[in-house]
Amino acid sequence: MKILIVGSGGREHALAWKISQSPHCEKLYAAPGNGGLAQIAELVPIEDSHVVELADWAKDNKIDLTVVGPEIPLAMGIVDEFEDRGLKIYGPSKKAAEIEKSKIFAKEFMSRHRIPTGSFKIADTPEQAMKILNSGEFGFPVVIKADGLAAGKGVSICANIKRAEDTINEMMVKKKFGPAGERVIIEEHLKGRELSFIVLTDGVRVQPLVTTMDHKAAYDGDKGPNTGGMGAISPSPYVSEKLFSQIMDEVIFPTITRLLEEGRRFKGTLYAGLMITDDGPKVLEYNCRFGDPETQAQLLRLESDLVEILMSVIEEDLLQQEIKWSLKPSGCVVLASGGYPLKYETGKLIAGLEEVAKVPGLVIFQAGTSLVNGHFYTSGGRVLNVCASEPSLTQTMKKIYEHIPTIYFEGMFYRKDIGAIKESK
Repeated sequence: MKILIVGSGGREHALAWKISQSPHCEKLYAAPGNGGLAQIAELVPIEDSHVVELADWAKDNKIDLTVVGPEIPLAMGIVDEFEDRGLKIYGPSKKAAEIEKSKIFAKEFMSRHRIPTGSFKIADTPEQAMKILNSGEFGFPVVIKADGLAAGKGVSICANIKRAEDTINEMMVKKKFGPAGERVIIEEHLKGRELSFIVLTDGVRVQPLVTTMDHKAAYDGDKGPNTGGMGAISPSPYVSEKLFSQIMDEVIFPTITRLLEEGRRFKGTLYAGLMITDDGPKVLEYNCRFGDPETQAQLLRLESDLVEILMSVIEEDLLQQEIKWSLKPSGCVVLASGGYPLKYETGKLIAGLEEVAKVPGLVIFQAGTSLVNGHFYTSGGRVLNVCASEPSLTQTMKKIYEHIPTIYFEGMFYRKDIGAIKESK
């Protein structure tokens, strides 16, 4: 099979790495890809948001399977575009992807179908937002979310009215996130432990992936601004069998069933961002694609053929085979550019990659990198993912942290507490 990966991050490098191990994969392409993907796939110089151009290229090059990583092309309808041309593509339709594209749609969907989530109000203007904030309905801290896609950064936890007012000003007046912040959600701040719960579905049947725990805050001790994710471990140490069943019964099955009933059959990867509260699991957000960096940790543990799994979703026969996983835990630590997730510089030379590539059991996925004349340079906020899977979580994280100092680029920083199991805040 000729297979195309759409995207340019660490998640896409991990997907390509696993897909390249399948006997079904004859030739691998990535659009637009990155420095790491260039080593295992032929790069196609088309941006992931240029969906018509990608569909034209896939048709002309007789691509047998396309796998979409990021949310923006999914929200733009890349799956519909490909399917209209008779091309096989993994991911949800534009209508199904609305569950990530619009946080307001997602909250109203949950409210309609009694899927557990925090209480909320919607504001269409800054004045309306301030009126809600000043009404006393929500205490502080309060959560303010931009409605649209904001690369995982459109959520602000506001400790007081001043911070809330500043956030409304940034999102709705200064338009920090452009059209994504034209409408906002104001919602209660849920307390508990965050959990990424990710499943594959053909729109009817469901296969859960192994559990993961993401680390969203930029700095150690869960301090600093929210990021796209600074690291992940699998399995999550906090998911019991009882909680797993509760999430499937109260969140996952109702979400997939109700989307089907509403004419939005969801085929692909459904990611529920949850808060495990004293009242049980509650949905913070949905994503319509593989997590990043959760995917990196999960794919290190996957023993089944990923191509066969993805094709079974497309062909609406997901449960035709059991998905096999390694029992060994895995971990992923993100190396980021200084200043991320705010202002950061790119174009920094990356040293040490050849040396770490020789370490048995250590896997490096590249995210914000470019390959120029045989040298790797930084090109984004999250630059590299250093991953491993060993018999215990302690051994896994020891291996990762022992070898990170071999890698260097100017301004490089990373969290030093990924996988350090803490009691609930």
